[in-house]
Amino acid sequence: MSQAGKSILLVDDDQEIRELLQTYLSRAGFQVRTVADGAGFRQAMGEYAADLVILDVMLPDEDGFSLCRWVREHQRLAQVPIIMLTASSDEADRVIGLELGADDYLGKPFSPRELQARIKALLRRVGFGQERAVVEVLAFDEWRLDMISHRLFHIDGEEVILSGADFALLKLFLDHPQQILDRDTIANATRGREVMPLERIVDMAVSRLRQRLRDTGKAPGLIRTVRGAGYLLAAQVTPHSHA
Repeated sequence: MSQAGKSILLVDDDQEIRELLQTYLSRAGFQVRTVADGAGFRQAMGEYAADLVILDVMLPDEDGFSLCRWVREHQRLAQVPIIMLTASSDEADRVIGLELGADDYLGKPFSPRELQARIKALLRRVGFGQERAVVEVLAFDEWRLDMISHRLFHIDGEEVILSGADFALLKLFLDHPQQILDRDTIANATRGREVMPLERIVDMAVSRLRQRLRDTGKAPGLIRTVRGAGYLLAAQVTPHSHA
């Protein structure tokens, strides 16, 4: 998938950072729009079909965490990859961002070159998932995953909104049903780069997916933990086409 002309929405209250990244990323072939606060971000997301969002945690009117949550709760926006920026070195901030559905995290100060590398890795991952989506619907347990729209439906009719990271992880399990997947395999499929210990990233991603799948008991039955080895999807997967 070509990344030329992909659109990026940058949200940061620092004018110098906005101008620097707009110039740098535009030269790299991206279409870049910048806003300075949460209100501008919400308005821009309503008007602008962004392929990726770069979201600062500290904004004057609303923090990046609530904005990330807002994106993930909206069906039309939920698949947009999000890279969060923070001036804090506190791991708790990174954990919160990832739990809310951020796809990557970058601490300030950072080099524009590294940010560009993260952007390209995320867009590749999203594009790869789309190119692989040949079967239209995958049915498993009490769920149906639409591979075209990335929409997840329960047998009772409820739709569950997935982030890009949620979809990538679920797709990995559905591609390898009843097989043990180790943490390296899961991390490689769901994250471009580690921003904290690998085990923590993987466990958080699996925990979030279990919540989406209502698999949250003391002994989860759908995505099972295999001690010392990894995780396993304990379900048959059946491909379908739309009716």
